[in-house]
Amino acid sequence: MSTERGTAHGGGTAHGGDAPDWRPTADPAALRRRAALLARTREFFAARGALEVETPILSSGGLSDPQIESLTTEVSGMSGPFFLHTSPEYSMKRLLAAGSGDIYQLCKVFRDGERGRWHNPEFTLLEWYRLGFDDAALMTEVELLVARLLAPERLLEPAERLTYAQALRRHAGVDAHSAGDLELTRAAEKHGVDCKAELDRDAKLDLLMGLVVGPNLGRERPCFVCDYPASQASLARLKPGRPPVAARFEFFLDGIELANGFHELRDAGEQRGRFARDLAARRARGQVEPPVDERLLAALAAGLPDCAGVALGFDRLVAIALGAARLPQAMAFSIDNA
Repeated sequence: MSTERGTAHGGGTAHGGDAPDWRPTADPAALRRRAALLARTREFFAARGALEVETPILSSGGLSDPQIESLTTEVSGMSGPFFLHTSPEYSMKRLLAAGSGDIYQLCKVFRDGERGRWHNPEFTLLEWYRLGFDDAALMTEVELLVARLLAPERLLEPAERLTYAQALRRHAGVDAHSAGDLELTRAAEKHGVDCKAELDRDAKLDLLMGLVVGPNLGRERPCFVCDYPASQASLARLKPGRPPVAARFEFFLDGIELANGFHELRDAGEQRGRFARDLAARRARGQVEPPVDERLLAALAAGLPDCAGVALGFDRLVAIALGAARLPQAMAFSIDNA
């Protein structure tokens, strides 16, 4: 993964002998635009009656998703480790189960191993949940929010909606539901991507989506990819029919993934089973196996209301609004000069 970065002053070299470069990676105009977008985001949700909430950054339960690695820390006098959240999803669902109603949150989240042109291990996430919405209704609201935040400087065309299978067929030339390991490997190699033999099928699909398909999406107009394979449902419910697909979507603009949303799974037993499968995959890959978040499962068992939720990378949206060439230009400091 690329580790390039940029600063508001055209580089990150030290000044004054061996003194480190102390300057922000975003210039003052960019930070003012970022603050304005934060204010407009809050106005958007206030107009819809959604409650802004704050949830803990540290949790005793970890994320089981094999594609995402958590950062951990210790707390003196307590058994650990504690996990820095990769998303506020689990805590927000506990609030929903307790009767919070529609909620949203703007917060810092943390993911290990993510550092590059469009990645930083610490970034800002906008996450929200709407009662009575399904994935299709939430896609409409995501599109509306992004259009409001980018206007009037940029007017967006209506978003395209592709199924996951359609997107993989169009840009990678494979059938997402029936292609075997060898076909996926050859498709990756055809597009110049090194696809290691030990990767499992979903990891190969993720590689194709991230490096081949995604960069081609949302170029002429915004694009939603929906109906992900059931094996990639994460915390989304499954839709009826064959082949089995998840009520999950991702939103792309200018070849950049901005958001990931679900019509949320409410079945605690099914969710526990998915966590177990995730942990088995992590074990097979030699990854750390974090403890399951039992408080989330208890909240699901108590009763999560019918809802849809989505997480949107706020720094990436700011970068698009600025026309920035890389993520650090949209935040005050990146990991490289934190």
